Amino acid sequence: MKFADLDLSKTYTYADYFKWKFDERVELIKGKIFPMNPAPNRFHQELSGYIYNKLYTFLTDKSCKVYSAPFDVRIPRKSKDDKSIITVLQPDLCVICDLSKLDKRGCLGVPDIVVEILSPGNNAKELIKKHEIYEEAQVKEYWVVSPQDQWLRVYTLIDGKFKESPFLVPSDVFTSSVLSGLSINLTDLFKDIDPEQV
Repeated sequence: MKFADLDLSKTYTYADYFKWKFDERVELIKGKIFPMNPAPNRFHQELSGYIYNKLYTFLTDKSCKVYSAPFDVRIPRKSKDDKSIITVLQPDLCVICDLSKLDKRGCLGVPDIVVEILSPGNNAKELIKKHEIYEEAQVKEYWVVSPQDQWLRVYTLIDGKFKESPFLVPSDVFTSSVLSGLSINLTDLFKDIDPEQV
């Protein structure tokens, strides 16, 4: 089967997703297919690498693990059966502290932290849907990074709802409420990013 053969109006499950062998990367959001952007540009990769390195170093000797895309996060509803899962995401980075959620195919359950780095091709519908999914699933912290505008916005789960931070910009330091002691200096994060080239 090729990507072009798929009926984008249909609702699919992880059982379908797992059988697809085409080259295009996709995500399933509530059963609907969302094609992912082609390979990210180098600024996206630099930001991802910087954040991954910070998280990996911080989590050494701790019980949590960090993973980078491509890495399937399957968010179950009532059942964990492949035919019941209609949301499969590939966040740029995620942190999982309950290691029982990990299996050979990725994460079956909700990560503690999700990081999405925006690309010029991200569409608003996709971003709104992801925000809704992560909030409904009760992700504890959701970080959105904009290389173009050089900001970080953090959504922290409080009483079952996301509370958004102000836009954090170079000169700010972000401190995680989920990983106590983790901080990221945004001047360092964005120092090699030229917004004119993103």
